[in-house]
Amino acid sequence: MDRQQQFVLRTLEERDIKFVRLWFTDVLGYLKAVAIAPAELEGVFAEGIGFDGSAIEGYTRTYESDMVAHPDPTTFQVIPLENGQPSDTARMFCDIKMPDGSPSWADPRHVLRRVLAKASDMGFSCYTHPEIEFFLLKDGPDARPPRPVDRGGYFDLPTHETAHDFRRRAVTALEAMGISVEFSHHEVAPGQQEIDLRYADALTTADNIMTFRHLMKEVALDEGVYASFMPKPFTDHAGSGMHTHISLFEGDRNAFHDPTDELTLSKTARYFIAGILKHATEITAVTNQFVNSYKRLYASELSTTTSEAPAWVCWGHANRSALIRVPLYNPGKASSTRLEVRSPDPACNPYLALAVLIGAGLKGIEEEYQLPPGADEDVSLLTPAERKALGFRDLPHNLGEALGLMEESDFVAEILGEHVFDYFLSNKNVEWLRYRAQVTPFELDEFLPVL
Repeated sequence: MDRQQQFVLRTLEERDIKFVRLWFTDVLGYLKAVAIAPAELEGVFAEGIGFDGSAIEGYTRTYESDMVAHPDPTTFQVIPLENGQPSDTARMFCDIKMPDGSPSWADPRHVLRRVLAKASDMGFSCYTHPEIEFFLLKDGPDARPPRPVDRGGYFDLPTHETAHDFRRRAVTALEAMGISVEFSHHEVAPGQQEIDLRYADALTTADNIMTFRHLMKEVALDEGVYASFMPKPFTDHAGSGMHTHISLFEGDRNAFHDPTDELTLSKTARYFIAGILKHATEITAVTNQFVNSYKRLYASELSTTTSEAPAWVCWGHANRSALIRVPLYNPGKASSTRLEVRSPDPACNPYLALAVLIGAGLKGIEEEYQLPPGADEDVSLLTPAERKALGFRDLPHNLGEALGLMEESDFVAEILGEHVFDYFLSNKNVEWLRYRAQVTPFELDEFLPVL
């Protein structure tokens, strides 16, 4: 037994923990859990805990259903109570393995681990920082239409009829679980919140995003409201994104920083950005995996909607309409040089989304992809002909188009692995077909009275 496992067992006893929840994620990014008694944990550390993988979305077929969850002791945290104080329940994330001890190719955590191992072999450590947006709604998910808890806007301090203490309680809960928060504020749309997590290594970031989504829903329920990570629940308001900052380090040195460059970007950074741009349309089905995701990306096409969501493949310095933005908040600080990918939304599977983004960037470094000229203007204000003349491709316009591009991509298949790649495509194609078959309220309102 290693020292981290010993620490966990000792903490269970010292803090009188009664329940240990073992968490893992299915291919679509939904959190799964099994609870065990503390007395069982030493044995679970040694042998794992078996479960029926065929019952989990995308894991195995019925005739190969035996799978084993192995808790990662480095992810141990005590789940806080409503007031932020420790409770009698703790959690750990699990790595999913086959009965022979080999990693499961269907485990999203393993998909990301493979990409990070490749980065390590290239001499890099990868750090990420998500800006997570979501809505607080007065009613549960069955309410039609949904109602935001306030009418506030960007950086407003509205007095909520409900959930007036939400962000303070949310940040307290996150910090109690060891998740550091950089900022929290009201976003552009009514009821829309943003909480930015501090930099962490990419695997920890993905774990933190899963924990974040769970905690936000729990805190919201305690406040009598509902938290939704749906990318675009309102036609006339901006959608929710998850702008993701990425940087590579070689030891203590930021591999993206070059003080002699106009934008302080090294060749490594430029290759990395070029990699994401080259593979952007292929990976969009993973970073934006729901039919609703594309209502957010193309919201700027509606004159009634304010949106900074990117819909075109380009990059720029401080350009919030670009797919990739190079921020310069601390131009004299080498460690702050980074890129911001603005397409992902908070409903994605964070393990798979980070895997394809980082994988694309590493591919760019390997192949020394050349970075095209950046965009200086608001890309959404350009005509299609102007965007085409500048070489700015469209992102996929809907999930069906995104899946078609993904299906043709050898790169995405390599990153995700055959099992995850095939299951993801199969599941999402069914979603797209079901969506296309629906007769919507728009059609009934628009056409039934006149046709």
